[in-house]
Amino acid sequence: MSRRLAVCVAHPDDETFQVYGTVALHRDDPGFRLAVLHATDGDAGQIAPGVDVGPEGLGAHRRREDELAWAAVGYVPDRHDWLGYPDGELSRAPFGEVVAHVARLLDDERPDVVCTFGPHGMTGHPDHITIGRATDTAFHAVRRDGGPGLRRLLHAGFAETYFRKHQAWLHEQGLPQWEPDRLYHLRGTPDEHIGVKVPTRKVADRVFAGIQQHRSQMHVLFAHPVDDTVFTAGNSRETHVVAWPPRAVGTPVLTDVFEGLDDG
Repeated sequence: MSRRLAVCVAHPDDETFQVYGTVALHRDDPGFRLAVLHATDGDAGQIAPGVDVGPEGLGAHRRREDELAWAAVGYVPDRHDWLGYPDGELSRAPFGEVVAHVARLLDDERPDVVCTFGPHGMTGHPDHITIGRATDTAFHAVRRDGGPGLRRLLHAGFAETYFRKHQAWLHEQGLPQWEPDRLYHLRGTPDEHIGVKVPTRKVADRVFAGIQQHRSQMHVLFAHPVDDTVFTAGNSRETHVVAWPPRAVGTPVLTDVFEGLDDG
């Protein structure tokens, strides 16, 4: 069976909690292929203390961090497209142009599964929301044209139950909690909307190793110091909404992004 995955996101590091675990789990599978698209270089991001790079060099620096992160996860993308839009301004780009870039990748690669952001972008970030909409639009346009692949569209999201547990843990530690109504703050997704829960504990070391390569953004990825033990205890799965095909109420939750695609 082919296992072709495409990940379409806005910034380097957006894919960390979305698919690092899935890629680590499938990296040795025959037929596995990974295509990644970043709409921006993340050149307008904040810079973590101790990282020796200035604003003018941040975009190139974050590209390199992303490359090192994939190597740490254990699988370097077979194709990696960088669109080069200005960080923070993707919503101002011609939408049809962004869709065309994504559609070109999807049509070339014909991935079985496509992963992107859903309507709230996990943090409300306009770049996240825009690349998610563009990917959805491109996915359906290419799918309707016929041909192989494009069998499942996923929107990454934190299940509300997990989100609340994380909020409670932050409170217990005396740390600031996320405010879901604020821009750039994490928000949960209703549990009933989650259609995929991938257990990733057995590859948590690779996931954490990949995340650690994004040194310039560690203060954003983790608002508090985290070691591998804390990470493994609190981040043992990846969760997604199945945006397509439509998921009937009561459908069993999948445990792998490729589950059920062996036939047909």
